Amino acid sequence: MTDAVREEDHEPETPLEVPSDAVAAALCERFAGSTFFESLGQAVVYIDKAHQAEVAKYLRDEERFTMLIDICAVDHVADAVRHCAPGVTQERFELVTQYLSHARNRRIRTIAQISDSDTTAPSITAVFPGANFSERETFDLFGIEFEGHPDHSRILLPDDWEGHPLRKDYAPARVPVTFKGDPSPR
Repeated sequence: MTDAVREEDHEPETPLEVPSDAVAAALCERFAGSTFFESLGQAVVYIDKAHQAEVAKYLRDEERFTMLIDICAVDHVADAVRHCAPGVTQERFELVTQYLSHARNRRIRTIAQISDSDTTAPSITAVFPGANFSERETFDLFGIEFEGHPDHSRILLPDDWEGHPLRKDYAPARVPVTFKGDPSPR
């Protein structure tokens, strides 16, 4: 199966001018520059990375999204085909944050574009303390630094390891990685 065929299978649905999701609509209205997109039935809001902490606080306090599911990053530097919401300026990295509301029985995903020249974003650990480890892992593996994070030490790799192994700066399988606590380095 070629990459083009595989990408077509996962092509996002057509973006909507008016968000069909009330929470996404509120986010787009409240945070300038936000763009709604629906992907596989889930509301996705592209936000400015500067609003990351404010969006988390708004979702928790105003919209009853009391659970942070995950924070992760994606490096798109080697992607031949990339799908993104119309009007969003694509950068090398995407910071993806997923929230869950048990009260509303729904999820929402936010995506912030992170440039190669400025790999920082506001930390949301003050809003969701559980973000601590996800942000540390994202820093460790992708090099995205979270401003205001209480402990930016590596979580998976040895402290003296240089670089970030999930960046696509290296040829596949060419990064010799030894994780913390590995009894027999390879």
